[in-house]
Amino acid sequence: MANRIQVLDKNVAELIAAGEVVDRPASVVKELLENAIDAGATAIVLEIRRGGSAFLRVSDNGSGMEREDVRTAFLRHATSKVRRETDLEAIHTLGFRGEALASVAAVAKVELVTKTEEAPCGTKIVLSGGAEEFFGEAAAERGTTIVVRDLFFNTPARMKFLKTDTAEGNAVSALVDKIALSHPEVSLRYIREGKEQLFTPGDSKLLSAIYAVYGRDFAKGMLEAVNSEGSMRVWGYVSHPDSSRGNRSMQNFFINGRYVRSGTCMAALTEGYKNTIMSGRFPACVLFLELPPETVDVNVHPAKVEVRFANEKPVFDAVYFAVKNALLALSHQEPLAGRETVEPQGRGEAPARQAAAFPSQKDKTPQHISAREYREMLGEGKKPAPFGEQPEELHSPAAPYRLSPLPAQAPPSSMPSREEMGRRFPNLFGAAVPAPEPPKEPIPPVEEPVRGLGLEEEPVRVIGELFSTYILASQGEKLLLIDKHAAHERYLFNRLRDGRGAGEQAQSVLPFPLVFSAEDYGALCENEERLRECGFTLEDLGGKTLMVETVPMYLELSQAAAALSEIAAKLREGRQDLESEKLNWIYESVACRSAVKAGDVSDPKELAAIVELLQRHGEITHCPHGRPITVELTRSAIEKLFGRRQ
Repeated sequence: MANRIQVLDKNVAELIAAGEVVDRPASVVKELLENAIDAGATAIVLEIRRGGSAFLRVSDNGSGMEREDVRTAFLRHATSKVRRETDLEAIHTLGFRGEALASVAAVAKVELVTKTEEAPCGTKIVLSGGAEEFFGEAAAERGTTIVVRDLFFNTPARMKFLKTDTAEGNAVSALVDKIALSHPEVSLRYIREGKEQLFTPGDSKLLSAIYAVYGRDFAKGMLEAVNSEGSMRVWGYVSHPDSSRGNRSMQNFFINGRYVRSGTCMAALTEGYKNTIMSGRFPACVLFLELPPETVDVNVHPAKVEVRFANEKPVFDAVYFAVKNALLALSHQEPLAGRETVEPQGRGEAPARQAAAFPSQKDKTPQHISAREYREMLGEGKKPAPFGEQPEELHSPAAPYRLSPLPAQAPPSSMPSREEMGRRFPNLFGAAVPAPEPPKEPIPPVEEPVRGLGLEEEPVRVIGELFSTYILASQGEKLLLIDKHAAHERYLFNRLRDGRGAGEQAQSVLPFPLVFSAEDYGALCENEERLRECGFTLEDLGGKTLMVETVPMYLELSQAAAALSEIAAKLREGRQDLESEKLNWIYESVACRSAVKAGDVSDPKELAAIVELLQRHGEITHCPHGRPITVELTRSAIEKLFGRRQ
């Protein structure tokens, strides 16, 4: 007999509805902070314990609630922000769905105390799983304090999907950063596990909020970006081209005071920096867009972080020209013709212009040391085809050419030590350790074949370098094209991978701090042990700051910040199970950044050393990403191209 259709029990229906709004402590914090801001608060204190799942408290100095409204506030679809259907076409507040308090109360133990300015005393209500346990008077000052305990205590199936306390706390920290940036007129104090993590002065100066969230150096390196397009305004700050990042985690967009994820805004930002920063690098920004509420739909997603524009092109143009104006000002050029610039303004009673002064409170975050961030894009590994159809003698990347191996002087799997390679090829490695002494026996000049290693029958002659990327060499009747970056990258990858657990994968450095976004910081902290296995030793200093004590062998210090940002981005994208990946992808990232760079002119001895590495290690045929390292063009193929052979 088929199951009969029936109406869900009220309690079950409320639990299901709550899941659409509340899925982790961070979502509770978001709803409560937004309610406090909508209530006109100028000072908010947030405290969490055990990542927010065991305890979180939000206190504000907002308008408070009337006693007769307190019970109503916990009913589903109850809100003071929407009255009629037309109100949905022009949303001016952060919260408006009437779901927040009801959803939180349905899956937690909640205590709320509130008082208006005129009320003689406050009102207190206590609920557990949505059921009222107490309602009455309480001593209180103007504003509202809400305490949430034991989140998901009555829904164990949902509780098991929570991550570790550290991970959940990091998610809360990331959210608090966005809220702090979005409302510089609100003083926000954030306490995590008994320690103050963030304090913003609430002076309505955006740079003050940026300083508090990301630190002194980040704030000092920002460029003012402003633009006006009809009824649309864009204002805020973008990063200097020299301060690009390895991912988009520090791109912040706010539409009418609400943090959003917008592909349109990200595309406009990227296009604005075109030909200014290296491919594969990303600018940072804190940009505010002010536009008529009826031109943007904020009710697309329950979390209200995704929006839909009535017309995307004006939005794209407004952001694009704001970025361009900032970059033009950097070079002392006039703003783009026909683009009216405006002075940035804070929210509420903010001054007309954001002052460049920083807050007076003591900076508790160690200074961020900006490493030279640099990344070379790998070549495509395409096989050469100068004219028409390729001759058969041209090997395809699917079947890469192997250089004739050297006579075995050691087992193929045994690679020379770091010290030995450093003595023999001083230019091959760019590590963060003192340069090795010059080799006692110089490598023969490139005009002579690479001999002296037992390969007398078919020596390899290094001819030169093509496009500062490929080694041209000849061996017998063949012309060889060798991708120098790919060859060196694969060698270093093998060394890092095979040296795991042998104490050869890390090098000690003079400790230095790096500041990350809350998301990247959380991802790195959660995987501290795995990163140590790969050569990174990181000490958590708090405040989104990590002290770097060791880095993988061969990695230059100037590449440490970029490498860690790239690794953090991949961790956030889902590569959490490092064991199943055997850590190879981290070694790939380190090897890519440590290898000689495509596009850099190499010393002839360096080219000869790379060729010798390939001869000594016949297993090196592809880079870690799967691209071929060497292709060959035979003499007969060349002669066919010139019509000397049919």
